[in-house]
Amino acid sequence: MNSSIAFLFPGQGSQSVGMGKDLRQHYAIAKQTFQEADDALGIKLSQLCFEGPEDQLRLTENTQPAILTVSVAAWRVLDEKGIRPTFLAGHSLGEYSAHVAASTISFADAVRAVRNRGRYMQEAVPVGTGSMAAILGMSLEAVTGVCSDAAQGEVCEAAAVERAVKLADERGAKRAKVLPVSAPFHCSLMKAAQDRLALDLQKLTFSAPAAPVVCNVDAVAVTAADTARAALVRQVTGSVKWNQSVQWLIAQGAQTFIEVGPGKVLCGLMRQIDRSKKCVSVEDGASLTKTLEFVTAETA
Repeated sequence: MNSSIAFLFPGQGSQSVGMGKDLRQHYAIAKQTFQEADDALGIKLSQLCFEGPEDQLRLTENTQPAILTVSVAAWRVLDEKGIRPTFLAGHSLGEYSAHVAASTISFADAVRAVRNRGRYMQEAVPVGTGSMAAILGMSLEAVTGVCSDAAQGEVCEAAAVERAVKLADERGAKRAKVLPVSAPFHCSLMKAAQDRLALDLQKLTFSAPAAPVVCNVDAVAVTAADTARAALVRQVTGSVKWNQSVQWLIAQGAQTFIEVGPGKVLCGLMRQIDRSKKCVSVEDGASLTKTLEFVTAETA
């Protein structure tokens, strides 16, 4: 099973000005991908990826289609090189990239859907009302306890987040910090966004994924069209069970993990989840070359 490959697609926070530019310059399929995104959205998304400005790229309704487009461009280049995954998974927004790679949904539909997803999420909660935190090195049960105790009768998805970070620190978390995001994603405050997105996704054509895609909300693979659609809807208010998703992939025999898209956030998380598993990334020509060499050596 050593050749079992899982593609991992990054989510929001992995964006940076200049992402995808190298791929666009050197690979015709990547150039075509950026053109498709610009055409589908009717805006110069490619220019925003390559040149910024950063404050515009950081707007959720721009960030989400931008990361998706760079991820799909990187995946298409890998696909041309004959590197195919046994499994796919994506962190939050990255689940859409995974479904494009699995032919569950078309790229044009996905890029329009995530632009709306970003806008709906931002509009669901006034700026400054909600907040998010990352807690590392703590069991799910312990984190749940921290959130429950911090809530003090509120939703632990607003003012209570800072209390939760302080409690997690006191209870031995390796790291706990409030995240620099513009809205509190993946919680009950996003219910209005979830309802709007559900109507959009219902109108789109979904097919059965060509390879199993691990969904964030359940940390198991979806293999049917309707299940895939429902998982993307539930994901808006549901927690991202990333640790459990990766553990599921490992249990299924995944040996090599390739982060497909901008940044190396998921490779960093992999080191914390299971250091024995190798995670390589593809976001430009140099990282592609390294990954191809590694995969060739692994499967030789």
